Amino acid sequence: MHGNKELIVVLNELLAHELSVVNQYMVHSEMNANWGYEKLHKHFEKRAIEEMKHAEKLIGRILFLEGIPIVSKLIAIHIGSDASKQLEFDHQAEETAIADYNAAIKLAGDKNDFATREILEEILNDEDRHIDDIEELQDQISHMALPLFLSTQVR
Repeated sequence: MHGNKELIVVLNELLAHELSVVNQYMVHSEMNANWGYEKLHKHFEKRAIEEMKHAEKLIGRILFLEGIPIVSKLIAIHIGSDASKQLEFDHQAEETAIADYNAAIKLAGDKNDFATREILEEILNDEDRHIDDIEELQDQISHMALPLFLSTQVR
């Protein structure tokens, strides 16, 4: 199916974001594994896998629309020096994703591509859950202070 060129460009922009945050989450995951914070390691690892699945869906849709997925373009990634900073950077990335997906959903509807819109809505729901999970961890840090929070994150 020959898709709308403007929408394919936007899908590739979303893909660049997803591929970038996969890297960000993977680095955060491995940093926490290195520090012995197994629960945070698993949290970030799971998130990286979910973002990878989003990238896979976007690639599939771009190909279906007869576009070319651009996997060599990444956006800036931000690596936190501690768990609190990592969550701050991840929150920023998720906020950006939510705004971008909302705009893309509107565009897909405007272009009468409701199947693409549905795929984007599914991903947006995941991104909403991601930011909620991040905010839950940030709230725990603010209630406990970082050292006590981190003591709950070991094996």
